Amino acid sequence: MDRKLERILPLVQKPARYIGGELNSVIKNKDEVDIRFAFCFPDSYEIGMSHLGMKILYSIANNREDTWCERVFAPWDDMEEQMRKNNIPLYALESGDPVKDFDIIGFTLQYELCYTNVLNMLDLAGLPVKARDRHSLSPIVMGGGPCVCNPEPIAEFFDLFSLGEGEEVNSEIMDLYKKHKKMGSTKEEFLIEAAKIEGVYVPSLYDITYNEDGTIKETKPLHGAPEKVTKRIIKDLDKVEYPENFVVPYIDVVHDRVTHEIFRGCIRGCRFCQAGFIYRPIREKNPDTINEQCKTLCKNTGYDEISLCSLSSSDYTKIEELLTKLLEWTGSEKVNIALPSLRVDNFSDELVKKLTGVRRSGLTFAPEAGTQRMRDVINKNVTEEELLETARIAFNNGYSAVKLYFMLGLPTETLEDVEGIGFLAKKVVDEFYMNPDKPKGKGCTVGISASSFVPKPFTPFQWEPQSTPEELETKQEHLKNNLPSKKISVSFHHIPTSFLEGVFARGDRRLGAVIEKAWEKGCKFDGWSEKFLFDTWMETFKELKVSPEFYANRRRDYEEVLPWDHLDFGVSKAFLMKESKKAYEAETTPHCRIKCAGCSANKLNGGKCDV
Repeated sequence: MDRKLERILPLVQKPARYIGGELNSVIKNKDEVDIRFAFCFPDSYEIGMSHLGMKILYSIANNREDTWCERVFAPWDDMEEQMRKNNIPLYALESGDPVKDFDIIGFTLQYELCYTNVLNMLDLAGLPVKARDRHSLSPIVMGGGPCVCNPEPIAEFFDLFSLGEGEEVNSEIMDLYKKHKKMGSTKEEFLIEAAKIEGVYVPSLYDITYNEDGTIKETKPLHGAPEKVTKRIIKDLDKVEYPENFVVPYIDVVHDRVTHEIFRGCIRGCRFCQAGFIYRPIREKNPDTINEQCKTLCKNTGYDEISLCSLSSSDYTKIEELLTKLLEWTGSEKVNIALPSLRVDNFSDELVKKLTGVRRSGLTFAPEAGTQRMRDVINKNVTEEELLETARIAFNNGYSAVKLYFMLGLPTETLEDVEGIGFLAKKVVDEFYMNPDKPKGKGCTVGISASSFVPKPFTPFQWEPQSTPEELETKQEHLKNNLPSKKISVSFHHIPTSFLEGVFARGDRRLGAVIEKAWEKGCKFDGWSEKFLFDTWMETFKELKVSPEFYANRRRDYEEVLPWDHLDFGVSKAFLMKESKKAYEAETTPHCRIKCAGCSANKLNGGKCDV
């Protein structure tokens, strides 16, 4: 370890964030590889080390003999202060080498409010933050993750983006980079050829023009770049590489367990849910594959909990078969099974009995809206009776704590709909006390979590205005003041954070200057409430004469050119428009297993969906 680093570690909180050397971390001889890849997570170590996508791509990259992939996280304020004071540049955990010396620097972009951290990490590495100011082939700065479905606000800071699922396309990018590195190519030569790889978006090869009213006039490709960049998917989840090891941290992280993805995509079509559309088409993994991979990971990491993750885990067609296989060995090994993302309308008594086979915890469900009209508007396709039946099953099986997720500010929402959230929670409480077999002397708790709706690209609500902060404050107060039971607790998301998320989610390239200026003024870790400098952001918008309301609170016409229209995530714009119109009629669309709605995402998988 560098001696300067040794001297500063006793001065910071949680020094184990910064030392590397964890179980299963990959060490290679840098002189024996052709490509050094710095995998950057623009948030704290504890958040990044919980992310499944990073674990998968880290493993796949390091399975290549010619590549060494290392991890990099955003240092917390105390560490950054010491690094800058002692001239220690941002470094990778495995080798301790400066990030600026790597061939490729890849950022995973999970959340819009991480953008200032990207700039801060580039600057801490000693690199110019703008792509146009980094002239040589090395390093290439690339981005991936859900935020790249609209990367325009940060386009000027990146050389390229990888759209969709990265397991295969990342290797193709590295193969091309290796070729151009050996040829001594320029950065521009590499990028022009990289744009020909399916799923690769090179923002410098697109020219954006604007109308007088500030909307986009045209997005024009240059140098042979495709008019539309189509995301990449993995067609067969059973055949794609999956880690046999996870790096095991020395300190507690947010999700300290084996996480295993059981399928990708979602059958439901909830109109607010970006993930439900951008991860289509639906592809399931075989229960035998999942079981064996979970067993291997538990053996190699020592973890005693498995989380079976997906967008709607109980929609996995072979969920009971999978749980049966897992319980054959997890019980004797004292390994707990967690099944997040459960649906209210397919939660069975058999399923809950399997879930309580090892260790019981609270249950979480997401009705999203308090009245049936609103649930129909958002196409949740869940009835009040289904929710109450789910509560009955849970309470009959010994549960006494239930958490319910809702949103405020959904399109067409009224104060009556807001009141309905509390009334629905009260009916869940009543179900507990109507249970003749409820445990004596034990009460029930129902927690409401009410987030603020943020319209997102590639959803039927991508044209909708976000509720203003003032409107959201009114609705939060109305819900808080109309709770019908003391057994119900309520928590809210921070409104200014949601507002800024709404600005960036549907923003264009003109926001790059705002992000850079706000970062220069000290904005970073914007997703952390104690770090969020809302006033500084608002001052910056005003100083640069950019209206955040133009991006967050304005309704778009169906004919408007959207900043992400040159990107194709599978679901057609015509389908989203149709769903948008149905929302205003409170007309639902059946889920994919009842009837195909023609979203067009199956074109990415040869016309196939695993429904």
